Amino acid sequence: MPENLNQKYGLNPAHSEIVATVGLAPVGKALEMGCSNGRNALYLAQQGFEVTAVDNNPNGIQMLREIIAQENLSNLNAQVYDIQDANLTEDYDFIGCTVTLMFLDSATVGPVLANMQERTREGGYNVIVCAMDTAENPCPVRFPFTFKEGQLKEAYQGWDIIKYNEDLGTMHNGARLQFATLIAQKHTKKP
Repeated sequence: MPENLNQKYGLNPAHSEIVATVGLAPVGKALEMGCSNGRNALYLAQQGFEVTAVDNNPNGIQMLREIIAQENLSNLNAQVYDIQDANLTEDYDFIGCTVTLMFLDSATVGPVLANMQERTREGGYNVIVCAMDTAENPCPVRFPFTFKEGQLKEAYQGWDIIKYNEDLGTMHNGARLQFATLIAQKHTKKP
């Protein structure tokens, strides 16, 4: 069994929804949006995906690049990129965006989701986990963006929804809040 690079470099394990989707999605070209220090990207690379990891924090990208160099990972590329630009130019089989959208300017989330969907190949998967702010569970953290009830699912009309929930969860810092969680597969067009 290959060495667990997340553990080796003191990173948190890959997000459970990324791990769950890897069990569904065929290995292909993956994008990790808002990769931070690369916990999900490293996991995807170890599963055989050709991974591009992007984040607007040059320090996180530099840390990931050092791991890539030390481990000689030819299937992982880390780039500084502001996902709020919503300007992806390549197509992917798998796009992960976990605990990232809530840090974006609310006006950019719609275009970011549309760009992710456009750049997902037919039959490809999107995995999104994002904080919510609802009357029943007001968000205790003042994020620039939070989803309302049903909002994320509505953004994926026309896709096959593999998993969707709006459950309470805990962030790394211990904060309890409600999260919208989506695993969706892009329809394959019929000939």
